[in-house]
Parts: sequence; structure tokens; C-alpha cells
Amino acid sequence: MRVTLAEDSTLLREGLARLLVEEGHVVVASVGSADELLAAVDLERPDVVVTDVRMPPTHTDDGLRAALEIRHRWPDTAVLVLSQYVEKRYASRLLADRPEGVGYLLKDRVAQVDDFLDALDRVCAGATALDPEVVRQVVSGSDRTDPLARLTPRERDVLHHMAQGHTNAAIAGRLHVSLSAVEKHANAIFDKLDLSNTTGYSRRVLAILRYLSA
Repeated sequence: MRVTLAEDSTLLREGLARLLVEEGHVVVASVGSADELLAAVDLERPDVVVTDVRMPPTHTDDGLRAALEIRHRWPDTAVLVLSQYVEKRYASRLLADRPEGVGYLLKDRVAQVDDFLDALDRVCAGATALDPEVVRQVVSGSDRTDPLARLTPRERDVLHHMAQGHTNAAIAGRLHVSLSAVEKHANAIFDKLDLSNTTGYSRRVLAILRYLSA
């Protein structure tokens, strides 16, 4: 795949570039600010963008805002956002409009090379990839306002893996259950979260967004 990298840490940026090249991908641009990122995407039209949240010029959410603009201006470009900490509002903003082809990972996940590359592949293929820690914090809520409170422990396990972007078949393998059991749990999740009438892959992510917006 053709990748554009945006990260203000030169060391991390160069490390990611080397990793991607070694995996057979093409890094068409490697930049250190949000403004440079937008210019590079406009010029190169990559398959996927990997960007930090906090970048110059303000070092706040410039990378996230650039990612949102990329999704608006070039909807065929997948986006994988990296963040130092779990920021539910960032994940919510990124996924709110169109969840397909987007991902949100903690930077620590980059050190888990296989996990990072797997998330990148899924995002580029049009799926959604949420960091397991983000999902853990979302699914672990248990107070009365939690819209996931009606889910059984097994349904929460299935939702945990769905939100990371895994297919039903992959979830069945990870939980050591049958594919039909996963499909049954998934349908129960959608029923309990009032998503039964929502079609397409997006309802898998909407199940997580239902909590993020609570």
C-alpha cells in the first residue's frame, strides 16, 4: 500500500517508515506537521495516512483535525490515528461521520509490530480498528447510564473484539467458540442496543459509539 506518515517525532517517524518499507509498502511522504500532511495527501493521494493526534503548529489536536479534513476531502483515503493516551472524544469524532476505513491506536501499540500492521491492513481494506485499551475502557463501564449494561459478559467479549475490527470468523477463533455462536451474540448485541435495523458493517462500530456518546 502507499502510505503517508505524519509524526513530529523524527525518531518515531523514521522508525515507522523503515518498518513499512521492510514490509513491502511504499512511503510516499513522511512529514512532521498537520499542514505538511494535508499538502502531501493532496499531492500524493495515498491509500492510507498514519498520523499523530498532537502535532505542530499548536501541538493540540492538529493531527486529528487534519485526519477529519482528509476524510472529508479524500473519502477514499484510509486514516489510522495514533495517540499517546486514551481520548474517547477523539475516537468519537473520528468515527462519528463514517467509521469505515478509520482506526485509532495508542502509540504503545506501534511497539507490537504485528498488531500495528494488522490494524493498518484492516483500515486500508475499509474496516475499522480501535485500540484494545480504548475498547476496554468503553466496555468496562457499568453504571446505570451505561447503554451496554444489558449485555452479558460473553456479549461484551464479542463486542470488545468487534470494535477492534475483527471479523466474526476471527472472533470465533479468538474466543474458541463456533462462528454461529458469535453471530448469535452479535445479533443479540444489536438488538439490545437498538441497532437491529441498521444495515452494513457500520453498526458494529455504532455499538461502541452508542457508549461513547453517553
